[in-house]
Amino acid sequence: MAVARVILFAFLLGWVCPALAEVVVVPPLTGRVVDQTGTLSSGDIAALTERLKDLETHKGSQVAVLIVPTTGEETIEQFSLRVAEAWKIGRRKIDDGALLVIAKNDRHLRVEVGYGLEGALSDAVTHRIIDEDITPKFKAGDFAGGVSAGVDKMIRVIDGEKLPASEPEHWQAPDLIDFANPVVIFAIIVVAGFLRAILGRLLGSAATGGIVGVFAWMAAGSIVTAIALGLLAFVAAMIFGGLNFGGPVVGSGPYRRGGGYPGGWSGGGGWSGGSSSGDSGGFSGGGGSFGGGGASGSW
Repeated sequence: MAVARVILFAFLLGWVCPALAEVVVVPPLTGRVVDQTGTLSSGDIAALTERLKDLETHKGSQVAVLIVPTTGEETIEQFSLRVAEAWKIGRRKIDDGALLVIAKNDRHLRVEVGYGLEGALSDAVTHRIIDEDITPKFKAGDFAGGVSAGVDKMIRVIDGEKLPASEPEHWQAPDLIDFANPVVIFAIIVVAGFLRAILGRLLGSAATGGIVGVFAWMAAGSIVTAIALGLLAFVAAMIFGGLNFGGPVVGSGPYRRGGGYPGGWSGGGGWSGGSSSGDSGGFSGGGGSFGGGGASGSW
């Protein structure tokens, strides 16, 4: 019986592992143009990147290009949607991103379109871009020309779509800076205790509210949100800041300010939010969503 189980396990392992090995990993987003095949020259990539950067600057929309050797056992549709969901091209809640994916060895390509651009880059329009602008050049061996022509047509179509204006750039908070996160709330209490120990209850709480307000403004870009969160932090510091985890030791006695209970725990070192890093060119997806809109083709 044990031998039969071993044979069955080996059979299943031999069947599952090759299938898993065929799943192509989504490449990291290292720029607006990611070429894993060496098809495009550095000049081609630079020219495309400049045009796509200009689109994002004046329109707000994001477009990216990915060239891979193959999508493995997946269809081009399955793979490109996985890439779109991982890269999150386009602005959050506006979803104005588009992605041109080319599987060179498979001779397949797809234009993946975010929800916000499905009216302009409809299935019919993207199909025409593929058939009229991209694949004729691919068939002639001019891959750089095909990518360039396709990107140019996508940009022109997007430029004609009425979208929310591109906002001035402001600092983006890391995903870990979520003011509803219990860890962040605890960190604010720790900071409040530290400041109250130095400045006193009123001034320390006010300083805590100011710091939270500044971070909220940088993260959300809204002065109303910043004021609301700053006031909330001020009130919380007034109420809970007396815990003084990690604050300096002031005075003496069993309940020393900043010292905690005798022999008790102290939050030395505190917590600091991690930082998110983009690619070397400073490009990252804006949080856009995709639902499978677009078109595919081959050459």
